Amino acid sequence: MADLSFNDASVTVPSIGRLAASRWQAMVLLMLLMTALMVMSLPARAVEQKNGLPDFTALVKSAAPAVVNISTTREAAARSGMMGPNQQLPDIFRHFFGDQMPPGFGGMPDQRGGRTLSSLGSGFIISDDGYILTNAHVIDGADTVTVRLNDRRELTADVIGQDQKTDIALIKVDANDLPTLRMGDSDGLETGEWVAAIGSPFGFDHSVTAGIVSAINRTLPTDSYVPFIQTDVAINPGNSGGPLFNLDGEVVGINSQIFTRSGGFMGVSFAIPINVAMDIADQLKDNGRVDRGWLGVVIQPVSEDLADSFGLDRARGALIAEVAPDSPAEKSGLRSGDIILRAGDSDIDTSDALPRLIGRVSPDDSIDLHVQRDGREQTIKVTVGQWPDSDSDTGEVSRADSDSIGLAVSGLSAEQRQQLGIEAGVLVQQVAQDSPAARAGLQPGDVVVELAGQPVDSVATLRKLVGQLDDKKAVPMRINRDGATLFVPLRLSTR
Repeated sequence: MADLSFNDASVTVPSIGRLAASRWQAMVLLMLLMTALMVMSLPARAVEQKNGLPDFTALVKSAAPAVVNISTTREAAARSGMMGPNQQLPDIFRHFFGDQMPPGFGGMPDQRGGRTLSSLGSGFIISDDGYILTNAHVIDGADTVTVRLNDRRELTADVIGQDQKTDIALIKVDANDLPTLRMGDSDGLETGEWVAAIGSPFGFDHSVTAGIVSAINRTLPTDSYVPFIQTDVAINPGNSGGPLFNLDGEVVGINSQIFTRSGGFMGVSFAIPINVAMDIADQLKDNGRVDRGWLGVVIQPVSEDLADSFGLDRARGALIAEVAPDSPAEKSGLRSGDIILRAGDSDIDTSDALPRLIGRVSPDDSIDLHVQRDGREQTIKVTVGQWPDSDSDTGEVSRADSDSIGLAVSGLSAEQRQQLGIEAGVLVQQVAQDSPAARAGLQPGDVVVELAGQPVDSVATLRKLVGQLDDKKAVPMRINRDGATLFVPLRLSTR
């Protein structure tokens, strides 16, 4: 291309290729600049990485002032009925304040101090005017509740309300301009995520431990209303009620329970999701109590064999074992043997999901339940009731001849039927080892009420129904065990 002269100055016109390269370089520089600006505009995380591991220093400095120590006292009766010093811890999921604590701690009687019982726990401030979240079991039954702040001030707290079913309590101290914590979104937690806890294990204030989320949506045997966060964060007596943080310094849970065989931490701890806790706290603050939806059914999980016996494509849903008289479930037409597959827009993959979902429905509101009955699916509209004030076995709680099936049975007397509250059935006397009945989980003392959808009113009826069974297909057997109704899958062959 020719050079052009202007006032004796030579100007070279660049080629098309050089123009394209220059434009590409300019675009790259612009993109790098925009990326840098975006990174600069992002909020700084409360935790930085050091040598590939999280450093919680900044998180602790920011959050610790809003974490409090909670101590309680109450007067014991002359005979408390509590475990003695030589008794062993039960091997169950336990709340923190346990049976091997030193005298005066953990809700145990101080043998040296007479009738005054004391306990220690943790909590955290959620509003600058003194509202504090903790566990219900920390303050339950207390005559006095004392909160010790980070600045060492000790204030008497009032109990605003507590909810035993979720183990959440809201208390308040008379103070203003207090430091508070930011609430996170526990629904966004993922397994493997780093978390940290601040609390008062054994009374050592503001102790910090860290670990990862081991699992989410855990259901514990005694807590069907809480989808627990399982972690390996070191938790001990006194941490109860304290906050669990994510790496952004936000509260994502309340440390509540541990699984232990020794009375101390064994690597398995559980926290209540903060989304659940704040919903409960709001209701306690506004009403002093929690309004919880209620159906009035006893449910059990659907195993693979039960699914097969009921004609389900796979193990899913919540099987209704029993319907409470005059309950919302009975009034809507729900029956024992129905399998609830969906509630509203939510699928019921496991029976654990139903109590939590129904509990969130406001009393007197309606919900559509999609159920399978007699091999066919249908939708039943239920007007949800108010959970009864007293704990009842009629709520949505997961319980849990016979020669050819390995049973020795006998008829029921009129007195036995009256005691059990059933019209008919046969009593299981013996169960043969490795028999179909044993594989189904039957036990001596069970009462067989129904087999394959047909009532069992005598030993002869049971023999007749057993003789009609398909050797390869599982069928549901309804039994009464210790006053509770449940289904077991009976299969004559091993497969």
